[in-house]
Amino acid sequence: MSAPIDTQATDHLLTTTRAVRRRLDLDRPVPREVLLDCLRLAIQAPTGSNQQGWRWVIVTDQDKRARLGELYRSGGAAYMRAVGQAESRGAQQDRVQDSARYLMEVIDRVPALVIPCIEGRITDVRHAAGFFGSIHPAIWSFQLALRSRGLGSAWTSFHLAHEEETAELLGIPPDVTQAALLPVAYTIGADFKPAKRRPVEEITYWDSWGHLEK
Repeated sequence: MSAPIDTQATDHLLTTTRAVRRRLDLDRPVPREVLLDCLRLAIQAPTGSNQQGWRWVIVTDQDKRARLGELYRSGGAAYMRAVGQAESRGAQQDRVQDSARYLMEVIDRVPALVIPCIEGRITDVRHAAGFFGSIHPAIWSFQLALRSRGLGSAWTSFHLAHEEETAELLGIPPDVTQAALLPVAYTIGADFKPAKRRPVEEITYWDSWGHLEK
C-alpha cells in the first residue's frame, strides 16, 4: 500500500497560494530549470479528450518584457479607470486593486513572464467550458508548483486587450489562444496565509439552487 499524501502540507499549499504582486522579488533571477520543473508538473493536469494542447511561452528577454509591459499597462488602464469610479467594496478589495496598480508599474521588471496558451480558437461559446477547462487546471498546477518552491505568481489578463500585438511580438500563431499572463518571481518572505472567505456552508447548495443544508 502506498503511503498517504501529507494532507497537512497539501492543505497548507492549497490555502496559501496567493495572487502575488507586491511581494515579487524583481531582482532575483529565476533559473530556467526551476520553471521547467514546475511545467513538468503542470502538464500532468487533466485536459479535454487528452488532447494535451497546452503550449507555454516564457519571456525573459528584457526588450520583449518591456514591450509586454506597455501592452499590459495599456490593457489595464481602462479597467483601472472603471474601478476608480466605482464605490469601494471594502478594505480587502481596495488592497487588491492597489496591488494590481503596482504590478502594472513593475510588470516589465518581473524576471519571467509566462503566457499559457492552448491550440485552437473558440468559435462557439458552447465549447468555452471544455476549451478553457483544458488549460486552466494546468495553469493552477503550475502556480502551486511555483509556490512549493518559494516562487509567486498572479493570474492576469490585461495584455489580452492587445492579444494580436502580443502574438506578433512573440510569434504566436493565429490558431493558438493565449489564456493568461503569469508574472513569475521568487517571493519576498514566505508568510502567506489563507484569505478571508465566506463560510462554504453559505455558498454550497444541496440538490437545488439556494437549498442550504439545515
